[in-house]
Amino acid sequence: MAKSSADDAELRKACEAAIEGGGSKETVVLSIRVAKSRGVWGKAGRLGRHMAKPRVLAVTTRYSSKTQRTKAFLHVLKYSSGGVLEPAKLYKLKHLTKVEVFPNDPSGCTFMLGFDNLRSQSVAPSQWTMRNIDDRNRLLLCFLHICKEVLGHIPKFVGIDIVDGSLGEGALLYPFCFENKPSVTAQVKAEDGPAAALTTQIDSEVTVEQDLVSQAEEEDMEALLGTFVMDIGEAEAFSERLKRELLALEAANVHALLESEPLIEEVLQGLDVATVCVEDMEEWLSIFNLKLRHMREDIESIESRNNKLEMQSVNNKALIQELDKLLERLRIPNEFAAFLTGGSFDEARMIKNVEACEWLTGAIRALEVPHLDPCYANMRAVKEKRTELEKLKSTFVKLATEFLRAYFASLVDFMISDKSYFSQRGQLKRPDHADLRYKCRTYARLLQHLKSLDNTCLGPLRQAYCRSLNLLLRREAREFAHELRASTKTSRSPSAWLEPSSGSSQPSNSADTSNVSEAYSKMLTIFIPLLVDESSFFAHFMCFEVPALVPQSMPVGGDGNGADEYDSNDNDLGIMDIDGDDRKSGGKSAELGALNEALHELLDGIQEDFYAVVDWAYKIDPLRCISMHGITERYLSGQKADAAGFVRRLLDDLETRISDQFTKFVDEACRQIERNERNVRQMGVLSYIPRFATLATRMEQYIQGQSRDLVDQAYTKFVSIMFVTLEKIAQADPKSADIVLLENYAAFQNSLYDLANVVPTLAKFYHQASEAYEQACTRHITAIIYLQFERMFQFARKIEELLYTIPAEEVSYQIGLSKMDMRKTIKASLSNVDKSLANMYRKLQKNLTSEELLSSLWDKCKKEFLDRYESFSQLIGKIYPDETTPSVAEMRKILATM
Repeated sequence: MAKSSADDAELRKACEAAIEGGGSKETVVLSIRVAKSRGVWGKAGRLGRHMAKPRVLAVTTRYSSKTQRTKAFLHVLKYSSGGVLEPAKLYKLKHLTKVEVFPNDPSGCTFMLGFDNLRSQSVAPSQWTMRNIDDRNRLLLCFLHICKEVLGHIPKFVGIDIVDGSLGEGALLYPFCFENKPSVTAQVKAEDGPAAALTTQIDSEVTVEQDLVSQAEEEDMEALLGTFVMDIGEAEAFSERLKRELLALEAANVHALLESEPLIEEVLQGLDVATVCVEDMEEWLSIFNLKLRHMREDIESIESRNNKLEMQSVNNKALIQELDKLLERLRIPNEFAAFLTGGSFDEARMIKNVEACEWLTGAIRALEVPHLDPCYANMRAVKEKRTELEKLKSTFVKLATEFLRAYFASLVDFMISDKSYFSQRGQLKRPDHADLRYKCRTYARLLQHLKSLDNTCLGPLRQAYCRSLNLLLRREAREFAHELRASTKTSRSPSAWLEPSSGSSQPSNSADTSNVSEAYSKMLTIFIPLLVDESSFFAHFMCFEVPALVPQSMPVGGDGNGADEYDSNDNDLGIMDIDGDDRKSGGKSAELGALNEALHELLDGIQEDFYAVVDWAYKIDPLRCISMHGITERYLSGQKADAAGFVRRLLDDLETRISDQFTKFVDEACRQIERNERNVRQMGVLSYIPRFATLATRMEQYIQGQSRDLVDQAYTKFVSIMFVTLEKIAQADPKSADIVLLENYAAFQNSLYDLANVVPTLAKFYHQASEAYEQACTRHITAIIYLQFERMFQFARKIEELLYTIPAEEVSYQIGLSKMDMRKTIKASLSNVDKSLANMYRKLQKNLTSEELLSSLWDKCKKEFLDRYESFSQLIGKIYPDETTPSVAEMRKILATM
């Protein structure tokens, strides 16, 4: 026997979850699976007209604390697409008035429920079909008990007897109760009120809630049956009695049937008439069904045609809109056509010309594939309009190019013809291009549109602008440089700084040439910002795709405020692009090479005037190359923008020119030093030593900015030649070589002592001269000492050489080294030691030409002699321990009296 769904605990939990999900707290009394279909009251024979749907019926109770009563409900649950139960309908059992079981259903499992609160009784009620009679009886019995115990009334049952149903249920349940496990009953909570008598099913076990009949009914039934109770021996008599009564009952039934034959015939005739009517109605319905099918097909055909017409109408409307948009793109406004072909470019008409260019650019772009639907690209009208726009573009570009080329030339010719724009005698004129740029800016937007229309047209325009402006810039630079040189009055500085001469040892350096550097600085202050601004303006004005140049503050030179005055004349160099935004800084542009070539054509030739100023300054004072180099380096470090490429190259060339001129001066000075080598037998301090100190002091005064490297290179070359020449002069007379070296190296150190403390390069040569001086002093002092005490120190040298081969005690037995020889050597060398020391001093004094060195050299000589004598005394004491010699202290005392 299959397990009933009423015993399914999982089904009960699913019902509780679905009901609690709706927000109500109810107790599930019974849950069971059913099949739902539609039917009509009183026509139970029409079963199966609608498809059955699976549903779950759940009987619940809820105790209301407000009314102190228990309410009963019937929930209809359905399955969602995911197989989850969800509420479908809710009925209150207090409105249940009728339960009808269909007798025509062979299984007896189909019934309908009638509620008195349904709005329309004409709506076919739902039919509920159970799986078996047991499920049906269990559900109906639950309805009966809840209505009786909780609600206080019993609904009307049709097609089933309540007692029979109860007995049948009891009869069915009776064996079923013994087949299953013992039942466990769970009492409902106390707040459920009268429903506490109801029991719930636990763990799929059946519970008989109460007896099927009451105690009184059971007593009546026993009394009735008591009349039929017989002994066991009367069974056959009781059986015969039942047979007779059955035969009598059948005879009565047959008699009743025979008496009701006229009624049956009348009913049969009525049935025949009804059958005929039903057949006629069925024929009519088939005819109507055929007509309705044809009508449905006609309606579908009409709807299909209507849909096609409606879609065609929508498509036609969209097509007309697209064609209108396309025609709007293809239309050329008359006013724009007149401006594009008119050829007038006056300032008053430039706004209209720019608007016409913007429209033409947008119109050509609109007919290109990215902006135009590809399906329109090959249309004849589009091709013809594109050709017409190209002709219009070429005509406008040609007219605009011819006008601008002539316009640039006329502007420059007008400025060149007016002498007031240039420097004149007695008056330096600062170039002023503010008016020129203002007039050119009028056509800046036009140039940008010309580039977008035809990029190739900018090449001739750039060349025309560069050639015209180049004439103006070169004329301004030439006139300014000429007047600058003429207005600068100064005396020439001597160029033979290190030339050997018999006169004064130092050239006159009283000439003040600072105005030469100021003149050069003024030239850069005026023209470098001008060239940078012209380069930047040209790059923007001629639409080069390069990073923007931000005007930078130039180094102050000359008058001290030249750069600021120039910037105040025209500080608005930015040109907006077509979209209205400033060009953003970025990486190197592909047009940077083309820009540099154009800037070379724009500024080429102006460097000659700068070279002329440099050469002029060099002729007046070659040392001014140092300050001019520093000024140039400062300006060069300030040019970082890409548009200032030619200006950087110009400053590089100027720096190279200045370095070459200064190198030329250094080479000439080096040749002057080398001429000292030709003089025969030079004694004392050479003339170029103190002159170099004066030259170095002057050079340090001119150092500005980054010119230190240039000066250090000159120092290196000067001093190297000076030292080499000094060595050559010293080697010409070997007898006085050391005296020449030590005097000149000492003079070099004395003259450059202050500069060596602040100039690292000179400090290096200072130390080099100090070492050479010490070496020359040592050689010269050693020669003087050996000249007076040669025999004594030769005797000590022989002993030292023998000590390498024989022991010290055997030295006195060697030939020439005996004690007698030793005594003769000491007597010959130290018998007149005072006289010998005095001869040393006179010899030292006789050879020196510088009295300042005598004292220090004599001190060095005494120290050297004492050191050598101490070594000699220790050696004699070691070889001849019994012999005595004058002590070092005695010798030091003698020297102290000298």
